[in-house]
Amino acid sequence: MSIHDFSIRLERASDAAAIAQITATVFGPGMLTRAAYALREDVEHDGRLSFVATAKGDETPVASVRLTTVRWGDKEALMLGPLCVLPEVKNQGLGKALMQQAVLEAQRLTEIGECPPLIMLVGDLPYYAPFGFKTIVPGKITLPRPADPARTLACELLPNVLETYSGFCESMRA
Repeated sequence: MSIHDFSIRLERASDAAAIAQITATVFGPGMLTRAAYALREDVEHDGRLSFVATAKGDETPVASVRLTTVRWGDKEALMLGPLCVLPEVKNQGLGKALMQQAVLEAQRLTEIGECPPLIMLVGDLPYYAPFGFKTIVPGKITLPRPADPARTLACELLPNVLETYSGFCESMRA
């Protein structure tokens, strides 16, 4: 199979169980202890910025990416994750295609004033750098659980907006 055998579309409510299974398969039970999970727990992700990949002719998701609004200091930001691809379809370009779609749509919504101008995540810089992510300066962000500062990344959707962010990053739970 190749990337041409798959389609990218907005996530649907009916995809929730399949996405939960993909996430559990990819990250295992350890995901529940991560800083990123603490920020997303019991918070609705942004449906305008959450995408799935499906094999053509089959609507069942095999990969997913979600963005969720978080509070970072006195501002809102987007948190990307989880980005997950089932092991049997890895290395087909699905993660990169989902990333590209999510970042482009966040950029579009930022330009019309409908979403925060910054995406943050905890992940590997070599993978995320091509999408505009860079390491957040240590001390600029405090996460609710420990995370490797070298893996705490941000993508500016407006020039130099990262300079205006600092402080504790927390969930937008009601």
